[in-house]
Amino acid sequence: MNKKQLKYDQAYMRMALEWAKLSHCERKQVGALIVKERMIISDGFNGTPTGFENCCEENEGNTKWYVLHAEANAILKVASSTQSCENSTLYITLSPCKECSKLIHQSGIKRVVFADKYKDTVGLEFLEKAGVELTHLKELK
Repeated sequence: MNKKQLKYDQAYMRMALEWAKLSHCERKQVGALIVKERMIISDGFNGTPTGFENCCEENEGNTKWYVLHAEANAILKVASSTQSCENSTLYITLSPCKECSKLIHQSGIKRVVFADKYKDTVGLEFLEKAGVELTHLKELK
């Protein structure tokens, strides 16, 4: 990777980290940006669907089943716009789970830059098999 690309990757990741702070989830706050031709075309963070209460966890502390992951939120925003994820880059503060990795591949995202690794790496393995370029960028503080 060249220095210029690394500089852009770090800048977009800092923005994704800021976006994560908008999440109301207590267990884990995750942020995502979708960038195409150096233009941010979408953003997202993990949380409940539009029109639902902002609380992401049940009384026992478990995440509610209908909470959307940050990358799913960002992809769904693009789906309801005139933009396309084709050949774009996803910046995400936590590597994708297996369910979101299917959405990423199917939406045409060609590159995923992530800060932290999710405990289950099956999503990364799927994306690698699908030919999506993966970049593990150490979390920036």
